[in-house]
Amino acid sequence: MTEHTVTFVGTGEEITVSEKETILSRCIEEGIAQEYSCRVGMCLACSAEIVEGSVTQPAARGLTDRERENYALTCMARPQSDLKLDRGKYPPSIEGDVTPEDGDPTPADD
Repeated sequence: MTEHTVTFVGTGEEITVSEKETILSRCIEEGIAQEYSCRVGMCLACSAEIVEGSVTQPAARGLTDRERENYALTCMARPQSDLKLDRGKYPPSIEGDVTPEDGDPTPADD
């Protein structure tokens, strides 16, 4: 079983996570305070910016295809390499900053 080191930027916390488990499940086991809510990849509460490394997260339905390249939903994300994550960073779609040229849905008009 392949394991990778996940380091959280800003706190220096570090955990070892196998490719077969989610980052959130390991955080909970290790007593690391990772925010979460739904645990099914929809609410974005557990979002983290991927500073370095890669994850697989096919069930992260709350992210667009483009956002999956730069953000991890820790409840769904499984490491594919050593990682550096910045917790509490949310993708542009949650802020309503998505533009039509991004190729992603545009936010509703106010």
